[in-house]
Amino acid sequence: MFMSKTFIVQVQYDAKPSIFPTHRHWYDSSLSSLPTTTTATAAATVIHTYDTVFHGFSAKLTASQLNHLKTLPHILAVIPEQVRRLHTTRSPQFLGLKTTDSAGTLLKESDFGSDLVIGVIDTGIWPERESFNDRSLGPVPAKWKGQCVTSGDFTAAACNRKIIGARFFCQGYESTNGKMNETTEFRSPRDSDGHGTHTSSIVAGRYVFPASTLGYAHGVASGMAPKARISIYKVCWNAGCYDSDILAAFDSAVSDGVDVISLSVGGVVVPYYLDAIAIGAFGASDHGVFVSASAGNGGPGGLTVTNIAPWVTTVGAGTIDRDFPDDVHLGNGKIVPGVSVYSGPGLGGPTRLYSLVYAGSEGGDGYSASLCLEGSLDPKTVRGKIVLCDRGINSRAAKGEVVKKAGGVGMILANGVFDGEGLVADCHILPATAVGASVGDEIRKYIITAEKYKSPATATIVFKGTRVNVRPAPVVASFSARGPNPESPEILKPDVIAPGLNILAAWPDRVGPSGIPSDKRRTEFNILSGTSMACPHVSGLGALLKAAHPEWSPAAIRSALMTTAYTVDNRNETMLDESTGNTSTVLDFGAGHVHPQKAMDPGLIYDLSSYDYVNFLCNSNYTVQNIQTVTRRKADCSGARRAGHTGNLNYPSLSVVFQQYGKHKMSTHFIRTVTNVGDRNSVYKVSIRPPSGTSVTVQPEKLVFRRVGQKLNFLVRVQAQAVKQLSPGSSNVKSGSVVWSDGGKHIVTSPLVVTMQQPL
Repeated sequence: MFMSKTFIVQVQYDAKPSIFPTHRHWYDSSLSSLPTTTTATAAATVIHTYDTVFHGFSAKLTASQLNHLKTLPHILAVIPEQVRRLHTTRSPQFLGLKTTDSAGTLLKESDFGSDLVIGVIDTGIWPERESFNDRSLGPVPAKWKGQCVTSGDFTAAACNRKIIGARFFCQGYESTNGKMNETTEFRSPRDSDGHGTHTSSIVAGRYVFPASTLGYAHGVASGMAPKARISIYKVCWNAGCYDSDILAAFDSAVSDGVDVISLSVGGVVVPYYLDAIAIGAFGASDHGVFVSASAGNGGPGGLTVTNIAPWVTTVGAGTIDRDFPDDVHLGNGKIVPGVSVYSGPGLGGPTRLYSLVYAGSEGGDGYSASLCLEGSLDPKTVRGKIVLCDRGINSRAAKGEVVKKAGGVGMILANGVFDGEGLVADCHILPATAVGASVGDEIRKYIITAEKYKSPATATIVFKGTRVNVRPAPVVASFSARGPNPESPEILKPDVIAPGLNILAAWPDRVGPSGIPSDKRRTEFNILSGTSMACPHVSGLGALLKAAHPEWSPAAIRSALMTTAYTVDNRNETMLDESTGNTSTVLDFGAGHVHPQKAMDPGLIYDLSSYDYVNFLCNSNYTVQNIQTVTRRKADCSGARRAGHTGNLNYPSLSVVFQQYGKHKMSTHFIRTVTNVGDRNSVYKVSIRPPSGTSVTVQPEKLVFRRVGQKLNFLVRVQAQAVKQLSPGSSNVKSGSVVWSDGGKHIVTSPLVVTMQQPL
């Protein structure tokens, strides 16, 4: 038996009896009819109502109330609430979005997207930052229906011609956690975390010079769409981001009139009809709003990607060509590399060595001490020394605070095996560096050997500032969540990657750059990493593309980003995977790294309507009721099932999963439709790179377009040979591509992924 929990309730919208003046009155009446027991604290009450992307309400219900509600004829679905988490200056330049030279076409042609509004669903904003000034911006777009919700700490002056809307949603959060503590967070759109300010300035921050964090990454900061307007929807609080609030934010954003929604938040993957983000995003897409969401930071393992609905553009993270190196000098003469954004007093140069200890081997609670958890370090053991800490459990910056409190002078933070070699630079509060798993092993071995020979281990850290023009770049970030898609393996996710490692962007005044409460340093910008940072890059690009092509659908924008993405780095070789140093794959980067200029003029697009998604859900064997929960439509699946399979969704990537079952040969086909958005009288010819062990044919091999906007179909047949010695329960993934080209001006690339599975 459970105490009351929050549920999102879908209601048959056109069934409201005329005696109720509003839907809200009707919902209240439905809840007042529910039984209350003596143990129930109160009658069920409405938390939020929804009427744009979803029809219904959210409420806190006991088990008996839930069961009773399900019997009412106008109740279509009841969805349990999930709690979501955040997916936490050179990137516009690395992407080629400079304002001056010819590479700046995208910015020029769209007037920097000044009529576009980007909704950011996050932790709020610190509006006083220079990144959000409204100098030289015209009036607020006439279509805008949003508002600036004010409070004592967020006055009307917080909004301007840049931040044109700001709302906050905490009813879901408070219905589970009780009243918020207003000494630690703001009951307003103001940001007490930093994440929302950071993502908002990545998506649409103005040009700010000089910009840096503690002297690192010095230069010009700007967002992807510096003239686009932003509207803030604060849904994330100290205890997380609650589905009932997130759905309310989607509902408001779409009815306010945003063009793009940027969401750097995610949670556990569930079927789409139980996923409030997937449902809200479908409603947004149905209204013509482009939704970009972070893939999650669960990498480098497979099947970790989140926000995987095919109507969402799912963004993984890559590196840019800038890093923040340092060297760890060991007492045995070895020098090993690390990264850090530390700017306080140094450790006295390469010749001043300090005792080096690994707390995991120094008595006490070995496991907690190895992770440098709160209260785990013995000051007698670490005072005046550099401490080696393992990654995991508490935040990287918090480990530094634990070391500092115990009297340590510095910290080396070592990746575990699972983290591999991927490094994230942090604004530590003491001299500290992050090192990869192999270097961590090397340092531990050195400490053990030194102890054995009774000559204590020593080390120091030498910080080397900012390094640019790093090769190779981009590299797929170690933390970036990977495919395959756990819910719909026929839809390749992530879709693309974008800059997400060590990204400089705006930061609030009341939060130290390390994010820990004891950090009293203040900085206008901060360097953060995560697919949270990659997502707003793509949201901003989506706004620029929408500004340049107002007639494009959300699917057309995603298609342009995917078919023009690149998979080679600045050495002209396939991008590497940061966690292993090996070549990365389509399951890591999807279609590849976004290429803004090429996306501006993709030649052909793979378009999709809401009805195509309904057919996709039919072919995914969703019930008519499940489909109605997601799409607000009564689906007739008979036509869809005749038309084929889920892989026939007109997606820019092609993916098939074959179950071997002792068969030697398997085959499938994909039907695709492309729309000409390039030149009239253009001829495209196909070139095929089949995945190894397959034969692939495309008919026709030539597409002849007479006019712009014309649509033509083609058929891709894939035959695959069984993979020998594939053990039960395992799979084998091979990739290739189908490429259409008009002889040089446009190259339209679709990844083709073939997965062979040996069933258990």
